[in-house]
Amino acid sequence: MGTMRICRAGFGLSVLIGLCTFSVQSSNGQSPTPSAAPASKGAGVVAAVLPASANLSQLMRGILFPNSNVIFAAQSDNPADVKPDPRPSTATNPLAGPFGKWEAVENSALAIAESANLLTISGRKCSNGRDVPLKNADWTKFVQELRAAGLTAYKAAQSKNQDNIVTAADALTMSCSNCHDKYRAADRCK
Repeated sequence: MGTMRICRAGFGLSVLIGLCTFSVQSSNGQSPTPSAAPASKGAGVVAAVLPASANLSQLMRGILFPNSNVIFAAQSDNPADVKPDPRPSTATNPLAGPFGKWEAVENSALAIAESANLLTISGRKCSNGRDVPLKNADWTKFVQELRAAGLTAYKAAQSKNQDNIVTAADALTMSCSNCHDKYRAADRCK
């Protein structure tokens, strides 16, 4: 019976998140309806092109910052030793959740690598209202560095070796710092 309640609660939470996402997109004046992009040759698949829902700061705070912290935590605390949350399906610590321990570090590293794609979506704004500088060559370089750092962290997490995580965390820190030194100053996104 307890498992059924958790499953229903998880389903209800998923529905709520979906509704909130729709509500946020609608309140931002951005339509959640995808527009069709041309399919690549022979693929037979049409990719959906959706507008950016979050500004750059929201994206950083919602995806990159918390997932980076999972990787940084794994430097000093062995993820294998993290005790599962008594209610894992509602755990706020990814390391103690249902996909916890080293798997959480792997997932966070992949979230960082994949978020590089989100940093290249046309129409995304910085918190000051300026466009994200997609056309700047250094922006492309910084995004590529972030993706590479995420993949390095993923390989390190797969090894379940904290020394490898320390090295990967250094690469992630450098990747973030390189971009922040240029674009997180008073003249954001110039």
